[in-house]
Amino acid sequence: MTVPCTLIRFQTIDYMEAWDLQKRLCEQVKGGEQGHILLLEHPHTYTFGRAGIAANLRLTPEELDQRNARVYWVDRGGDITYHGPGQLVCYPIVDLHCWNEGPRWFVSALERAIIDALATFSIAADVSEGRPGVWVGNDKLAAIGLHISQGVTTHGFALNVNTDLTYFDHIVSCGLHDAGVNSITGLLGRPVSMDDVADRVTDALVRHLDLDLRVGSVEELLAALPAS
Repeated sequence: MTVPCTLIRFQTIDYMEAWDLQKRLCEQVKGGEQGHILLLEHPHTYTFGRAGIAANLRLTPEELDQRNARVYWVDRGGDITYHGPGQLVCYPIVDLHCWNEGPRWFVSALERAIIDALATFSIAADVSEGRPGVWVGNDKLAAIGLHISQGVTTHGFALNVNTDLTYFDHIVSCGLHDAGVNSITGLLGRPVSMDDVADRVTDALVRHLDLDLRVGSVEELLAALPAS
């Protein structure tokens, strides 16, 4: 049985604005409404998850301001990561009860979908035992971190597409001292279209999550939300 879901494609959206939107949509899904897949980009942002260690950010407040970056502590799993322009962020706001499966299955399904999408660019990515996300060798291409409340997911994954990887130089990404990061552009040696990547990721999510996907608009989504 397919799971009905609405895809919403944003452009760049402030991190806290997107987090507030996720929380409001989460409450709707808990109330029985269908889920959403949000695809978007963020301005320069560092976020700490529930396992975050403050020392893994190596910038002072003044240096953050110089780089026009913000820092937030949030309720997803994991340690520190970076979000920014040229990175495709996916927030699935869905009820795991629709699949009668748990969090580990869902994370694995997301990883397999990203791997399949990357394969369409002739990138041979894989998982790494004990290290969530998607990897090429010892370089992480996609980070995954979720929060689950009453079976409903928020947060999701971030895939480096045309990302400025120098922003990762200032953190211990995901708390892993012995790992690197890379991007689709870094591996291919050329920039790629964010819309093209978003389309391929969407197709892979539909297959791995067995979604009955409807494409909605940002305006439609916001109009259907109750006032906060």
